[in-house]
Amino acid sequence: MSSSARKHDVFQAIADPTRREVLRLLAEKERPISEISAHFPMSRTAISKHLHILAEAELVTGMKVGREKIYHLQPEPLTELKEWLSFYEQFWNNKLLKLKHIVEDGDDGLKIVENDQKNE
Repeated sequence: MSSSARKHDVFQAIADPTRREVLRLLAEKERPISEISAHFPMSRTAISKHLHILAEAELVTGMKVGREKIYHLQPEPLTELKEWLSFYEQFWNNKLLKLKHIVEDGDDGLKIVENDQKNE
């Protein structure tokens, strides 16, 4: 399924905390829906809907084994998210450098940061 044919993209899929937790569980090991459902205070049907959205975003795949469907993580689409977030690292790094100056230089570091903020 091409990315243009996806009904849900990676960003939509991971927007829900339940789906993020499902991904975390599947990162540990492959699991059937019954085992996934046991970790949540919601119905198996609700978990199935979450898995369907994750599958549409190509983050999980399910394989029929006997009467059960075993789900496993497909982490490749998360690369899109990582690339998007990497742009914003420059802002985090800037803030961390300012904090480092404050901690290491005491009041002098605070004056430097205040001057930097005035110049921004």
